[in-house]
Amino acid sequence: MTALTQELVRGLFDYRDGDLVWRNNRQGHTKAGDVVGTVAVCSGIKYRQTKINGKQIKVHRLVFLWHHGFLPVHVDHIDGNGLNNRIENLRAASVSQNRANSKARRDNTSGAKNVYWNKQRGKWMVQSIIQGKQKFFGLFEDLELAELVALEMREKYHGQFARHC
Repeated sequence: MTALTQELVRGLFDYRDGDLVWRNNRQGHTKAGDVVGTVAVCSGIKYRQTKINGKQIKVHRLVFLWHHGFLPVHVDHIDGNGLNNRIENLRAASVSQNRANSKARRDNTSGAKNVYWNKQRGKWMVQSIIQGKQKFFGLFEDLELAELVALEMREKYHGQFARHC
């Protein structure tokens, strides 16, 4: 199997305003200039993906490799839109940084990221995973105060990767 390199990716694709397009006609119905990949849903987020050498890969990773010549552990979409593959919207990230920039869970009932109702105590609890470990930031009777503590926590510990909604 051929290694995935910048040279290989640039030989297969051109980059046009956030999309990779095929440089040459391919087997089947794919023509030169067609946008690479099909849309798939992963963990509730839409991404483009394609196959290279029989292996599935997300297109945003190929865009990053096309521009920077290496593949980091994760490629993060700054705006959280998995279909926005403009290079300005992509950045290298660790697992924890990528998680910090994720949207609030669908089952969130507080309306605030990192704020949960603690039934046993009858209070709002603020917690987050920091450097791979669950961290507790307090219990609060007031939801607005818990939201403020969560916001300050994200700013302090997640910095540029902090997503507040």
